[in-house]
Amino acid sequence: MTPRPFFERLSDGLKEFYVAPYRRTFARARRDEDDLFMLLVFSEALGVPNPAAWYTLELMPELYERFHDWHLRMGMEHSPLDHIGCC
Repeated sequence: MTPRPFFERLSDGLKEFYVAPYRRTFARARRDEDDLFMLLVFSEALGVPNPAAWYTLELMPELYERFHDWHLRMGMEHSPLDHIGCC
């Protein structure tokens, strides 16, 4: 057994030991940031004035696929937008 694979395995084990307790916290923080970003992008369509609407308009086609999961996570049974029928 060469020393390099042993230290790589040791490094991987230590990384997993220290990262594992926080994996759920980081995933929740990322989901919250994604939800806020979705709200920012779709705010103009939801009736909330958005000063950056011109810049976020081109992001809408990229986020349409994730819109259904987002509005269900936000507690809306049906799509709040008339022109997006996902349910």
